[in-house]
Amino acid sequence: MTASGKRGRRARALMLQGTGSDVGKSLLVAGLCRAYANRGLGVAPFKPQNMSNNAAVAEDGGEIGRAQALQARAAGRPPSVHMNPVLLKPQSDTGAQVVVQGRVEGQALARDYHALKPKLLPRVLESFAVVAGDADLVLVEGAGSPAEVNLRLGDIANMGFAEAAGVPVALIGDIERGGVIAGIVGTLALLEKSERKLVTGYIVNKFRGDVSLFDGGIEIIHERTGLACFGVVPWFEDARLLPQEDALALDNGAGRTAANGALKVAVPRLARIANFDDLDPLAAEPGIAVDMVEPGRPLPADAAVIVIPGSKATLADLQLIREQGWDTDIAAHHRRGGLVVGLCGGYQMLGRRVTDPDGVEGPAGEAPGLGLLDITTVIAGDKTLSKAAGTDTVTGAAVRGYEMHIGKTRGADCARPWLTLADGRGEGARSADGRVMGSYLHGLFAADDFRHAFLASLRGGGFEGFAYEARIEATLDALADHLESHLDLDALDAAATPVAKKL
Repeated sequence: MTASGKRGRRARALMLQGTGSDVGKSLLVAGLCRAYANRGLGVAPFKPQNMSNNAAVAEDGGEIGRAQALQARAAGRPPSVHMNPVLLKPQSDTGAQVVVQGRVEGQALARDYHALKPKLLPRVLESFAVVAGDADLVLVEGAGSPAEVNLRLGDIANMGFAEAAGVPVALIGDIERGGVIAGIVGTLALLEKSERKLVTGYIVNKFRGDVSLFDGGIEIIHERTGLACFGVVPWFEDARLLPQEDALALDNGAGRTAANGALKVAVPRLARIANFDDLDPLAAEPGIAVDMVEPGRPLPADAAVIVIPGSKATLADLQLIREQGWDTDIAAHHRRGGLVVGLCGGYQMLGRRVTDPDGVEGPAGEAPGLGLLDITTVIAGDKTLSKAAGTDTVTGAAVRGYEMHIGKTRGADCARPWLTLADGRGEGARSADGRVMGSYLHGLFAADDFRHAFLASLRGGGFEGFAYEARIEATLDALADHLESHLDLDALDAAATPVAKKL
């Protein structure tokens, strides 16, 4: 694959905006990145503003949305903080942590953030210029929908960015949820005249059945808008095999309940769950079922292991665990001899106490932890953002991943680390009985040897699984082939226009 643009040639850009949230923008950009890369183009993804608690550490040290990391992988280039210059990580119903060009720049309530957006536009354009400086084609992903015209003032995610950067737009409609004709026609009708001029065509996504049945819909949309259809994309079943961007995937059933005979991994669905893609490799294994337990339901007594996932609001989610009675379920599971695992925020919750003296993740405060590890955590200081590799101290299997957390964890059980990193440092903690363990390392279950050894210990015998990373690559290739078959990639490429020399 070509990872960089041809020198002396100005990059071209095209933006994909949706008629609503969860219409498949992220997946389409990933597939198009791989498809155009397979054609020999130096292609790069870009998303001006993302809102997600699933994030990844970029090669240049900061954090970006998980979807942009996957898109960069599809394009065959290392992820950069400039591919997602503004990342909002929700911590409550009305507030979020604001990450700009990979670094935390504070917290903001929704109303305050709208006032902040115009100040962020120059940095968004700066990052776009960086990405475009080393590419033939930049595929830009919008956020939500440009039809939310009540939020248009100061917009940097959709038409506000497209107009500022002079980038043409292709609309994406989701036929799975119904109303796709109204979505496309209505979106265009709500746009200002200058914005409508930027829209070059549309894509209908997630079609089930005979695609030719939508021929009449294409005619109606053309009559009402004059827009060209770049293609109708049939449902891509293997999309579930790729890492998901945010908690909407959980709402749509990404968590699986156990089938008869399956080894069950129980996961409490936290209100501010973060980086739940840590669990994807487990859920993908045959004979393993990840049961994402919604509030109102107890943690299942027949689970082989309970995994407490990451959280963007550790104290608030710790309170949720108690309100749901899940703390009692976890303690009972441990008493019965079950294994309990905590990842990042879940690791912090397993200790004796969690303290947030400065209100980093919400109101300042402290609370007793679940008391299964002899550790305490203070949420303060700079955010740790780093890639790491090492070995599991239990099985000796290799692990790799990344740290992304605020806080320091100390205590007697840290002297019994779960992992040994490549530089010799111990990471994480284990209980004396070996049935409770926690780690700050995201992505460790993606390591095949470690995951298979971990599952073998739960089964009490050997476990032969599959190669997770190889399957991600194969799925991206299949997605690219799918889009090659059903979209007019030549027309999409022709719709892209050169990036302005000065932004």
